[in-house]
Amino acid sequence: MTAPARSGIGLRQPHGTALLEAPPPLGFVEVHAENYFGAGGAALAQLQAARERWPLSLHGVGLGLGSAAGLDAAHLQQLAALVRRFEPVLVSEHACFARAPRRSGGPVVHGNDLLPIAFNAGSLALLAANVQQAQDALRRPLLLENLSAYVHWADDTLAEPEFFNELARRTGCGMLLDVNNLVVNALNQGLDEAGAAEAACRWVDALTPGIVGEIHLAGYAVAEGIVIDDHGSRVHAPVWQAYRHALRRLGWRPTLVEWDTDLPALPVLLAEAAAADAAWAEVAGPVQAA
Repeated sequence: MTAPARSGIGLRQPHGTALLEAPPPLGFVEVHAENYFGAGGAALAQLQAARERWPLSLHGVGLGLGSAAGLDAAHLQQLAALVRRFEPVLVSEHACFARAPRRSGGPVVHGNDLLPIAFNAGSLALLAANVQQAQDALRRPLLLENLSAYVHWADDTLAEPEFFNELARRTGCGMLLDVNNLVVNALNQGLDEAGAAEAACRWVDALTPGIVGEIHLAGYAVAEGIVIDDHGSRVHAPVWQAYRHALRRLGWRPTLVEWDTDLPALPVLLAEAAAADAAWAEVAGPVQAA
């Protein structure tokens, strides 16, 4: 007997009916929290039906926890209400900023993007304060995701894994380890796929193992010489290599296959989740039947 399946997929509208009519054996489903801030309607009804079939993970994309302008209180309240209603097993966000004034002293606007933060002591203190505020409102720890970043700050002084280790130590938050983002960033630094996989493995080795609460896998694309984290294809070979290393290093973690653009037929997405299950079974080896 091999290790049991653990992986999840994103619950996306085109697949919703088929998933609910014939529920596959998934570890969990994940949704972007902001899509369910409305008071009612078909989307919330579908989410409730999914919650009755699988554990639920809420993945936020709009808090902008690294924003010097602070958090949007209304946004945080809506997220807290969603958490109370659906009691997800995981709640995650991104280590990014999104809110800032267009000019000094002007009104704060939302950039509608996951913008990279600096890795230094000041940014760490700011992010930690905002994470603590969010966790107090949600009454639970958050998982913070590492970004695919296409620019970097000149005043970076901390290695990114060190930054996440210290953030977790200060706030009690965890980390959502996006393995695809590690590989994308390494490829954009000029490494080939083999070198990018090795760089991602070293990144994982620098983490405090206990802080990782979830793993994301996804596909990437190349456009005009830049590798884009587009979540629009099957998981690539160097990501699988780094994922297996992460499993050996960290042990099993709930794993999500993200596919958000150019959605495939549902069996293709489920096959990717099955491949993640197989990777865990390969690493874990045989287990005894209960």
